[in-house]
Amino acid sequence: MTTDRYGSDVLSSDWRAPRNGRAAEAAAEPGLVVEEVQTDFCGEIVKVERDLGVVTLEDRHHQRRTFPLGPGFLLEGRPVILVAPSRTGPAAPTRTASGSVAVPGAKARVARASRIFVEGRHDAELVEKVWGADLRLEGVVVEYLEGVDDLAEHLRDFGPGPERRVGVLVDHLVPGSKESRIAQSVAKSPVGRHVLIVGHPFVDIWAAVKPQRIGKDAWPTIPRHLEWKKGVCQSFGWPHRDQADIARAWQHILSRVGSYADLEPALLGRVEELIDFVTAGQDG
Repeated sequence: MTTDRYGSDVLSSDWRAPRNGRAAEAAAEPGLVVEEVQTDFCGEIVKVERDLGVVTLEDRHHQRRTFPLGPGFLLEGRPVILVAPSRTGPAAPTRTASGSVAVPGAKARVARASRIFVEGRHDAELVEKVWGADLRLEGVVVEYLEGVDDLAEHLRDFGPGPERRVGVLVDHLVPGSKESRIAQSVAKSPVGRHVLIVGHPFVDIWAAVKPQRIGKDAWPTIPRHLEWKKGVCQSFGWPHRDQADIARAWQHILSRVGSYADLEPALLGRVEELIDFVTAGQDG
């Protein structure tokens, strides 16, 4: 009788299968205890930031570390691919995000000739999220400028007048700043009485969101030689390699804004002031 010195056929089964089984998807629910395999960091899931694609673990010494969602975790000794937990949609609101009474089924008004200008895309998205329903009812269009340096040129192209008012929201409008000098120049120009420029004191519109809404005590102080948004992401431990990371960070911040209550008062009053200015005494 011939003995098989090599034992059974190694190709008769999946020889590539991991010892603990193949990874399966698992929802990153708060309270689960998982281990990150590359660092051996083991801890309880305390936070999932789906817009950033990261999960925060806290170990028994109350140390916290943040890791990307996805593969590379063990749950009860078995490999898992952590994914953000599902969430249910919100109930229909009775008030708009700005605090106004919601008008179900209301149609947007035909756009007025007057406009509100904001500095950048993030400003426009934040204004839309909080005041969008009100602006559509009033027929007010918001446009972004990609910076305030060319404001005078934009105003010349637009041609402000009694029925074509312009409200402008400016970042970092503080005494002595470049922005304040531009605002003073426009105010002294022939169209100045048809233009209202207001601003908030924040370096960037991100900081108009209350830091507690993103789980922070305060917005960090960033050295002047660093680009502010990248510095913020770096300080918070968020990805900040390229513009795509910055865009994801902003969407994460924006997702935490549900209403006017999530914004600093220094911004709220300014936007309301602009809406009043461009709609005052106009029937459409």
